[in-house]
Amino acid sequence: MSRKSLLLLSLLAAAAAAGCGGKREASADSTRAVQPVAVKTAQAEARTVEKSIMVTGSLQPDETTVVSSEVPGRIASLKADFGQPVRKGEIVAQIDTQELSLQLDRSRATLAQALARIGMDPKTMQEPDSTPLSRQARAQMEDARSKYDNAAKLVKTGDISPERFNELEKAYRARQAAWEATQDDLRTQLALIHSLQADLKLAEKRVRDASVLAPFDGIVQVKHVSPGQYIKENVAIYTIVKASPLRLRVDIPESAVAQVRTGTTLAFTTEAVPGAEFTAVVRELNPSLENRSRTLTAEARLVRHDERLKPGSFVQVRLITDQAAPVVAVPRAAVYTVAGLNKFFSIENGKAVEHRIPEILATNGFVEMPAGTVEPGTVVAVSNIAQLSSGTAVVVK
Repeated sequence: MSRKSLLLLSLLAAAAAAGCGGKREASADSTRAVQPVAVKTAQAEARTVEKSIMVTGSLQPDETTVVSSEVPGRIASLKADFGQPVRKGEIVAQIDTQELSLQLDRSRATLAQALARIGMDPKTMQEPDSTPLSRQARAQMEDARSKYDNAAKLVKTGDISPERFNELEKAYRARQAAWEATQDDLRTQLALIHSLQADLKLAEKRVRDASVLAPFDGIVQVKHVSPGQYIKENVAIYTIVKASPLRLRVDIPESAVAQVRTGTTLAFTTEAVPGAEFTAVVRELNPSLENRSRTLTAEARLVRHDERLKPGSFVQVRLITDQAAPVVAVPRAAVYTVAGLNKFFSIENGKAVEHRIPEILATNGFVEMPAGTVEPGTVVAVSNIAQLSSGTAVVVK
């Protein structure tokens, strides 16, 4: 037999052997494909869960005020600096009082002069009903009236002439007018004294106002001026914040407005304190929604003071919309996640049926199912899920 004939026979033998081997492997694969996957199962349950939404908010100080002086002047001293605590009623700034004290002394001297003019005692400040001048004018009036009364009798008997009687009458009327003028002057002086007393109180107040006081317990957020600087009235000296209790201000979406009322407890977290949850109670609600955002502003007070929380912090508020919402849930072990895909398998007629869900909402070891996905009592696989696909035959362990 030639070399070509031997080579041809060898190739035919190899091809036959390869064909037999492929048939055996295909037969083995077919045998493995029909073998069911052993799984453990559980049932979907009807449960109630707490429904909530996340909204954003911020922490605000209880009070914020700009402290200023009611009187102009040069700043003699500042008692507090940035970040330092202050107490209510504590002097935080002092304005130079030299000019104000001189004005106060002048007001006191002017009042004393007016009191002396009418003989009023500065200790008792009891208003007199007469003055030395008015008493003198009264005596002169009464003397003139006595002469006038006598002349009125004598003129009838002819003992004095009518001309003399007219002179005495005129003298009496003049004395009476002079006395009445002293009474008017007394009332004018008393009114002037009241005005000077008000001026004196105002001067005293301006001296007191030169000492700028803290309106409440707080912390200096901004110091606006420096010692030696001359300022006018109502120029900002400090910005003071009251950081306790903090206020939580949050914008509630229109869809959740019905779930928020005065007394509602809000839970929130903040990146400033990772891993911690805080609570606040709603105290005030805006009477109307904001036109553009269609949200309702609510303000709550923190239940407990926490030094870690600072005004201005951004927070995430968990707003409970339903305390016991009915849902269908499956055990957490029934859900398989791969490449961002969440799925589980129900067992129907001995085969696996694939279900996909958009996200996992797990609570207490159970995953909430989207509405209409499965019914309560549906059997689901909780083991060997990675080996399953839709239509895979299974056997329950």
